[in-house]
Amino acid sequence: MRDALGLPQSVLVLGGTSEIGVATAVALASRRARTVVLGVRDPSRAEAAAGAIRAAGATTVEAVPFDADDPDSHECFVEEVFARHGDIDLVLIAFGVLGDSDRSAAEGAAAAGVVRTNFLGAVSATVPVVRRLRDQGHGTIVVLSSVAGERVRKSNFVYGSSKAGLDGFAQGLGDSLRGTGVDVMVVRPGFVKTKMTAGLDPAPLSTTAEDVAGAILGGLARGAHTVWVPRALRHVMSALRHLPRPVFRRLDI
Repeated sequence: MRDALGLPQSVLVLGGTSEIGVATAVALASRRARTVVLGVRDPSRAEAAAGAIRAAGATTVEAVPFDADDPDSHECFVEEVFARHGDIDLVLIAFGVLGDSDRSAAEGAAAAGVVRTNFLGAVSATVPVVRRLRDQGHGTIVVLSSVAGERVRKSNFVYGSSKAGLDGFAQGLGDSLRGTGVDVMVVRPGFVKTKMTAGLDPAPLSTTAEDVAGAILGGLARGAHTVWVPRALRHVMSALRHLPRPVFRRLDI
């Protein structure tokens, strides 16, 4: 259960070794979260992340096997986590892949891999989470989307479309849960300087994993349904979203 200040005490991070996932878990642990479960592909590689979260104040940190690309395992995974730890106050959907834009545009298998992880994997994992949160009567799901899904751009349209699908799913899910005690917050970062974007030229208004984590905590405190990181991107993407398509298609983005 949340504590007397309304802060989550138990957290499940899917994508538990992603830089944004770890930064957010550390920030939450520093704000009274005491139980953190990291859903990771390989638990043996999660010790550094777990150590940082413990150092921030969490008393129970467990890394458990989770494969975003294996939807058949997601129901059992969720049931086992909730059976072991009881109520979970906050679930962060933090996994995703960028993919190689050229390969994704040319190879069906590469494109399908990006969509399978970013969209299908997230939907498959979130649906059983929702059922458990509804049963317990409270909880928040934080979905890491992207400004790339706000209006899909030609430079990496497969990745953008996978995030557009995830964003739409999360928004519709949040609307469907109104009045249940379960909330959904969609987070739309721009270019985040992480291992996933290493080697790419940073875009304007680039940010860091720590900045995204701070924005998530701020959004939770406000009860926000949508968070832009940085906030200025809300206005930038609004302008892009309303550009006539003939103009938009000529942009080198």
